[in-house]
Amino acid sequence: MAVGLTGLPQLYPVSGIRLGTAMASVRKKDRRDLVVVECIPGTQVAATFTQNRFCAAPVTVAREHLGKANPRALLINTGCANAGTGEPGIEDARACCAALAKLIGCDTSEVLPFSTGVIGERLPRERIIAGLPACLANLNDNGWAEAAQGIMTTDTVPKGSSRKTGIGSHTVTVTGIAKGAGMIRPDMATMLAFVATDAVVTPMVLQTCVQTAVNQSFNRITVDGDTSTNDACVLLATGTAGHAAIDRVESAAYTGLLRSVTEVFMELAQAIVRDAEGATKFITVEVSGGKTEADCLAVAYTIAHSPLVKTAFFASDPNWGRILAAVGRAPIAQLNVGKVTIHLNELCVVRHGAPDADYTEAKGLAVMRLPEIRIEVELGAGSVAARIWTSDLSHDYVRINAEYRS
Repeated sequence: MAVGLTGLPQLYPVSGIRLGTAMASVRKKDRRDLVVVECIPGTQVAATFTQNRFCAAPVTVAREHLGKANPRALLINTGCANAGTGEPGIEDARACCAALAKLIGCDTSEVLPFSTGVIGERLPRERIIAGLPACLANLNDNGWAEAAQGIMTTDTVPKGSSRKTGIGSHTVTVTGIAKGAGMIRPDMATMLAFVATDAVVTPMVLQTCVQTAVNQSFNRITVDGDTSTNDACVLLATGTAGHAAIDRVESAAYTGLLRSVTEVFMELAQAIVRDAEGATKFITVEVSGGKTEADCLAVAYTIAHSPLVKTAFFASDPNWGRILAAVGRAPIAQLNVGKVTIHLNELCVVRHGAPDADYTEAKGLAVMRLPEIRIEVELGAGSVAARIWTSDLSHDYVRINAEYRS
């Protein structure tokens, strides 16, 4: 069960956005697996995509279309990633975009495709195209919750977040959904995340907003260290809120919008870790006292990616030596082990490179049994800090991924 997640929060409608879902039997019957997000004309878009060089066909097509026109619709399917499929996969993605464009009366380049699921299989485009009329019939500005369910794969719960903020005398809404539970080390975005706002924003400022928010959220999570072929994070701005356009990152309006977007991104990113495949622990890794942010992140990710560390957390075993060893092998140029201090929540386990005098196994066990744990590492080399979020590694993670295609 997802750690600390009890269900979707209230998801506010975003003026100019409607969402519809359908059961297209992409991989399994009787489940939502096809989503259309309709945007009003003039909607601005900014996005980040996977850095995996085997990027999926929909990523390639979406990038092409982003360079040609503003979007009128997003087309999202689960059950098939349409990755590792070569030129036929590109043709399948384009055909689905063309079919939706014809139904809503826009150019094919105004449709952005997104897929998630099994890699290496052809997209069942006939089933997807056949499901499009049902999606359009269900278009609704309150369709966020159903869409959150429609983009799930191994997720156990739908993931969403919503905020309202003031810009001048106007109220601006930011609402988003995401999916992801395994193959999570985004390096640019997440498995899939779709966020919309009614703010009035110029394209360049919107892209800056996305990149800044992603770097503090989706680029700070890891479940298993695997970067997907299909990662994408999209921010739509319909421009219907009525305030003056946000055209400078130095403005108070931009600061307010960035704050809300970052909060939504961060809540979605953390929800992905909380619902990681088989997760029983939500773990925050904070590294401070580094010379550079890169050093701090290198230490944090070395801890977070260690199978020995992750399995110890699953077992609630206070084997802090595994954390110490991970810090020691992190790929940073210099490390003075005599200055390293490590805490588990408020409990100091290592002080200046040696066991803390007040540490006991019983105290460590009490912390490790908690569902949410914070690892704090002080390097003593500078003043820079960084934070990431990860999960433990359980029997269920192995089972889920062993049975993924069955």
